Amino acid sequence: MNVLLIGSGGREHALAWKIRQSPLLGRLFVAPGGAALASLGEPVAVDVSDAQAVVQACRLRSVELVVVGPEGPLAAGLADALRAASIPVFGPGKEAARLESSKGFAKRFMAAHGVATARAESFTSRDQALAFAATLSLPVVVKADGLAAGKGVTICATRSEVEDALFSCLEARAFGEAGAAVLVEEFLPGEEASLLCFCDGRVLRPMASAQDHKRLEEGDRGPNTGGMGAYSPAPALDAGTMNRVWEEILSPTLAGLAREGLDFRGCLYVGLMLTPSGPKVVEYNVRFGDPETQAVVPRMDFDLLPVLLACAEGRLGSVAPLAWKPGACATVVLASHGYPFTASKDAPIEGLGDGFGDGFGDGFGDGFGDGSGGGSGDGSGDGEMVFHAGTSRLNGGWVTQGGRVLDVTAWGPDLPAALERAYHACERIRFEGMRYRRDIGHRAVAPRAAPTA
Repeated sequence: MNVLLIGSGGREHALAWKIRQSPLLGRLFVAPGGAALASLGEPVAVDVSDAQAVVQACRLRSVELVVVGPEGPLAAGLADALRAASIPVFGPGKEAARLESSKGFAKRFMAAHGVATARAESFTSRDQALAFAATLSLPVVVKADGLAAGKGVTICATRSEVEDALFSCLEARAFGEAGAAVLVEEFLPGEEASLLCFCDGRVLRPMASAQDHKRLEEGDRGPNTGGMGAYSPAPALDAGTMNRVWEEILSPTLAGLAREGLDFRGCLYVGLMLTPSGPKVVEYNVRFGDPETQAVVPRMDFDLLPVLLACAEGRLGSVAPLAWKPGACATVVLASHGYPFTASKDAPIEGLGDGFGDGFGDGFGDGFGDGSGGGSGDGSGDGEMVFHAGTSRLNGGWVTQGGRVLDVTAWGPDLPAALERAYHACERIRFEGMRYRRDIGHRAVAPRAAPTA
């Protein structure tokens, strides 16, 4: 089977790594791809925002499945164009993608179908937004309505911060058209968790749980980012809580998709807040989460490719139950100085080897052993990988090419072991301005102390 993977970041690197393991794969193409992805798939020089150009590229290469990584092409209707050309695609249509591309739409959807979530209203008027915010207790959450690469959310501790956030979105247009409307939302206390689900529009199957770390700095402080790290599983999402998530969130969401005739064949990401009164939805995404994917994919004990195809073809119910490797997986994001506001380019990266760029032996092990192994690739022990989020090649070496640069991922028999291995790998990598959080997994294990030298 020939497959085209759309995207170029760490999430797509992880997906390509897993898809390559499938015996069903013929040729893997990537668009736009990148230097690291080029070692796994054949780059396709096509503008992924031009749906008809993507369709033509698929026809020329006899592509039998398209897997869309980022949200932008989905929001623009790429999946609709591919399906109209009879090309199977893992990714929802444009209308269903509004669950992510418009926070106001998502809130209206949740209200209409009884999905547990926070109280919120959408506004284009700053004065009306301020009046509604005054009815909510502090802190108050202000969100850009549209796609803002995970950075359009501000948690406001004071009324002055609410005013500043509204000015930034609606008047200064800090997020462009994504901030032309804003969602003002009550703050939900509790612990966050992420649940990625395979969906074919009629059947929904949750993947292993994960927890993301959105804030830039240790202790969950600083601005929101696209994600500074993740781990799987998330202990807070225990069996009892998962039962409530299914009954109060996933089941009514699936019913709502059917009731509104929304074509959802892809990955439904549900961002959860586990509040004292029960789980509630913080947000929907309509694609694999980033960096949660990098922590979830290595735990898959099944061939991913036929599951993606079954979703695309509307027959997920025929797929065998999903199996997950025991143990835990952790991902630490190495970001450039200035992220999430600026991104460095062309800074040399030290500590990465040739080939796949992991530099830690072969690093391709898929086993979750007893902690005695070294990622030998034979499934007998722990392993580690480095997925490339924002890199390129220059003069034969790796250089930075984005805000989030590398996703250092490791797995082990438990979360402390996985984190220890991931952080040990982080310490062997260097580039100018490199920063990362040293408390990934802090809600589940004790935080890691910063180095003294």
